[in-house]
Amino acid sequence: MKGVLAAAAIGFILTIFGTPVAIKLFTRKGFGQFIREDGPQAHHTKRGTPTMGGSVFILAAILAYFGSHLLTSRHITASGILVLGLMAGLGLVGFIDDWLKISKQRSLGLTAKTKIIGQSVIAIAFAILGLQFPDEGGLTPISSHLSIVRDTALVLPVIGVIIWVFFLITATSNGVNLTDGLDGLATGASVMTFAAFILIGVWEFGQGCSVNPGPKCYEVRDPLDLAIVAAALMGACFGFLWWNASPAKIFMGDTGALALGGALAGLAITSRTQLLLALLGGLFLIITLSVIIQVSFFKITGGKRIFRMAPLHHHFELSGWGDVTIVIRFWIIAGLCVASGLGLFYGVWVVA
Repeated sequence: MKGVLAAAAIGFILTIFGTPVAIKLFTRKGFGQFIREDGPQAHHTKRGTPTMGGSVFILAAILAYFGSHLLTSRHITASGILVLGLMAGLGLVGFIDDWLKISKQRSLGLTAKTKIIGQSVIAIAFAILGLQFPDEGGLTPISSHLSIVRDTALVLPVIGVIIWVFFLITATSNGVNLTDGLDGLATGASVMTFAAFILIGVWEFGQGCSVNPGPKCYEVRDPLDLAIVAAALMGACFGFLWWNASPAKIFMGDTGALALGGALAGLAITSRTQLLLALLGGLFLIITLSVIIQVSFFKITGGKRIFRMAPLHHHFELSGWGDVTIVIRFWIIAGLCVASGLGLFYGVWVVA
């Protein structure tokens, strides 16, 4: 537990004090947000706000992870490094996207095709590497079993694992990206979801087959180290939220959104809670579905819309809700989703 607490504390300290330094640097360099002309009119006041803030909490989380291990003399693990590598890789794709938007002064950075290729390369590399590095018990960071709150009896072939992991990573990273449309919304929701993965990792460690063998035990490689990764990310996002909350002094950009989505997916995959992620990250799923429903309905009906605008938070903006009201109410939804997910996780263990 010392490692978990140390990672959270280091991540928080680095971003609470490091983010204002980044704000000054990015402002001086002219790394300001470009606002879409077809978006809500209220957003035009945010033009020029420093973006690419995700680079701050990515670096902070990585330093917090290694700093925690240094302070507690713990060994780093394959699972922890893979999740951090996934986060950094997707963050790099987002950074390139943000950089192109800034340098060309337009709302479009990478084309959709180029972005998905970048995400695919990172996701497939994560899947392939995750099936390597067995520990002394033969467990690899990624299991070939489909998992809900633990591994099920359904075993996927290698190609099936790669495709499934690719889908989870791209879906989650794009879901967080869609959610990042109001000050602090995606950051706050991510803090809650990472907190859930801390609890899951600590519980899986305490009830692991190597520590507490029995019919209910979990077969997960490096669960406590995954909790440390989640703690580093929770602390880093919490400190960043101080500056990202309304009125935001900095935006995470695609750099941060893609990285956070990748980290959440990576934690779900390596902790054997793949399908539980849909509930833990329920807010991201709801907002993604709002876009899918809007686009599908528009195409089917020849131009009609269900929502005033998608993603869903923009619908409520155009309905007259204030930004802060929307964010707080959506945070409540995110908290309820996390609580429900943790309840399901624990409930299955109780009745098993």
